[in-house]
Amino acid sequence: MTDLVSPLRARLQQTFNGQATGTPQWMIDLEKGDDEGFFEPGSAVWAVHGAKATIAAGVRALLVQALHPGALAGVHDHSRFKEDPLGRLAGTIRWIYTVTYGSRDAATQASNWVSRLHTKVVGQYDDRHGVSHGYAANDPELLSWVHMAFADSFLAAFHRWGGREVPGGPDAYVREWAVAGELMGVPNPPLTVAEMQHQLMDFDRRGVLERTSRTDDVVRFIRRPPLFPVLRAGYPLLFNGAVATLQPRFQELLDLRPPHVGPVELPTAGPAAAVLRGVGAVMGPRPPAEKHALTRLERLGWASV
Repeated sequence: MTDLVSPLRARLQQTFNGQATGTPQWMIDLEKGDDEGFFEPGSAVWAVHGAKATIAAGVRALLVQALHPGALAGVHDHSRFKEDPLGRLAGTIRWIYTVTYGSRDAATQASNWVSRLHTKVVGQYDDRHGVSHGYAANDPELLSWVHMAFADSFLAAFHRWGGREVPGGPDAYVREWAVAGELMGVPNPPLTVAEMQHQLMDFDRRGVLERTSRTDDVVRFIRRPPLFPVLRAGYPLLFNGAVATLQPRFQELLDLRPPHVGPVELPTAGPAAAVLRGVGAVMGPRPPAEKHALTRLERLGWASV
């Protein structure tokens, strides 16, 4: 059985961590530091980010981000997402897990590193009316959009596939993860689900969000990314599940809807859950980053209240 699982585990590790075997050094480094970090065991952030639902959440977040032409232009013009999509994914996971599980110093340094990379991400794009706009990845509005796209997606995926309630409720997650937004320079990140939804939809009300040929190109790529062959069978189920959790307005803007036969919508939650359970069976129920964070906490004498 081990011989059958090992190749799949290697491909999954390569996809998520950037290396097929062993533990990445940045993950081992989560054991370092002299403080508990911004989040602790039992927090809403540990619960949400430790669930396998984050895999579907990542797909959903990319779709949501693609609705903002400035965010899309930055990815299109400055990212090697088509040439090295797994490298970009591994980098994003590294930041999320470092902020989630690392010491405060590690989380701050990781965020500052990303912000420095963002200083080079500047340019212009034309909206659907042909009007030219400047963009910068560190622009407060873009930072806010990306932050909320992640938070909204992680919360929606956990609600669908997390298997339990968020500790303290959904507002607790939004409030806690606002710290990550502040580390990245987001001005006044939302502190409640209602506030987050209002701010997200306000982008649409102001006419910022749009679908262009570039949007369609990115959506096609997200629908069929160049995954390892062994992972391709399950991915469409995750994609369909992610689409089904999108707000109806976002589905409309992206011209996406869950699979259907005529007017009958086909199930998406169950098939995606089966894929996530399969990943959990191969990779373990909790992320390895959590184990290294617990090693640091134990060294510091941390104990839950």
